[in-house]
Amino acid sequence: MEASLSVISGKWKMTILQKLLAGPIRYSDIKHNIPDITEKMLTQQLRELEEDGIVKRKVYPVVPPKVEYSFTELGQGLTAIFQSLEVWGAQFLTDASGNPVNSDSSCYVAKSEAVVGVDGKLEQITR
Repeated sequence: MEASLSVISGKWKMTILQKLLAGPIRYSDIKHNIPDITEKMLTQQLRELEEDGIVKRKVYPVVPPKVEYSFTELGQGLTAIFQSLEVWGAQFLTDASGNPVNSDSSCYVAKSEAVVGVDGKLEQITR
């Protein structure tokens, strides 16, 4: 587990990877959707993810330059893990009064049906 966590650890990596779940995305769109990240940090985190084989970078030969990021085949394997984490984490969503809240429409929980076994383990997610 340590090796897995070392690849996705970092202040912004999980947020960046979450943006990639929808499919290929341009650098400028990632930056726009994560307003608090600096360009230097975004570039650094994307480079690390690329070096680890999680993300691929595609440069289009156009002016102005167009750079798009997407999951590699290895990185695509994180999708099921993120879905499982979101389903599991949804049980902790509460409002200010501590009452459970429903997930919003942008998350997997709202768009999915999860099957949890008698042992409490996630068995299946259907979207």
